Amino acid sequence: MAVLLKRLTLQTSIGRCFRKPIVKPDPAQLSLAASTTKLVHLTFAKGFSTAGDAHSEKRQKRKDAFTNTGRKISERIIRVLDEKGSDLGLMHRADVIRLMDKQDLRLVQRNTSSEPPEYQLMTGAQIHQERLKLREQEKATPKAGPAVTKELMFSSNIGQHDLDTKSKQIQQWIEKKYHVQVTIKKGKNADQPGNEPDEIFNQILQTMPGIATFSSRPKAIKGGTASTCAFRPLSKKEEKAYRDSQEAERRHTLSKDNRNTESEVLCH
Repeated sequence: MAVLLKRLTLQTSIGRCFRKPIVKPDPAQLSLAASTTKLVHLTFAKGFSTAGDAHSEKRQKRKDAFTNTGRKISERIIRVLDEKGSDLGLMHRADVIRLMDKQDLRLVQRNTSSEPPEYQLMTGAQIHQERLKLREQEKATPKAGPAVTKELMFSSNIGQHDLDTKSKQIQQWIEKKYHVQVTIKKGKNADQPGNEPDEIFNQILQTMPGIATFSSRPKAIKGGTASTCAFRPLSKKEEKAYRDSQEAERRHTLSKDNRNTESEVLCH
């Protein structure tokens, strides 16, 4: 009997040693854990919203591009042009879709600001050509921004060979649509004929007919010890005026030569 009691006592002690204590959680810890869970969910929702905005922007860009509208016409009544540009008048979108299927044409939005909006029926080849035209126009359109100015300085004692080299450099910059600021310092023998800065400036300009002109006229600086001026490319209007004047001069010369030839024939 005594042995049995000892065994029961030993088992009870061992059970107490291995039993896990039940600890009540701290209310402050529970509140912190709940807040952390909410923050995780909020962060995820914000990220998802940003992705949605990016997709929306891409869809807007595709809508604004010159693309085939397809059968998804959002407006009920639209104005339609045929593939030759003739006005077909106002049409219901269902009638437009039937016409597209019948003639195997695509639909392109032409004027979004008009009411109702204006669309045109076009072939795939026409759409391709229009895209090529738009790309060429974008390439031909000059980028807005301030003109880049290059600077060049040399002495009025410069030799003819070196001056020709400087003139070619200026012309290359002008052809790239740069402005060129040139400063000429008077040399030791500046009093000799042929070394006047104004003459050098004009000589440089004469090497670029129909390409450049003065953006600022030659003027003395630094108490008369140097002169400066700026060259710029001709504008489109100035280029056209120059070509027209050259063509008029050529015709005048040709007409004068013809009159001289006729006079010689009559004299003989």
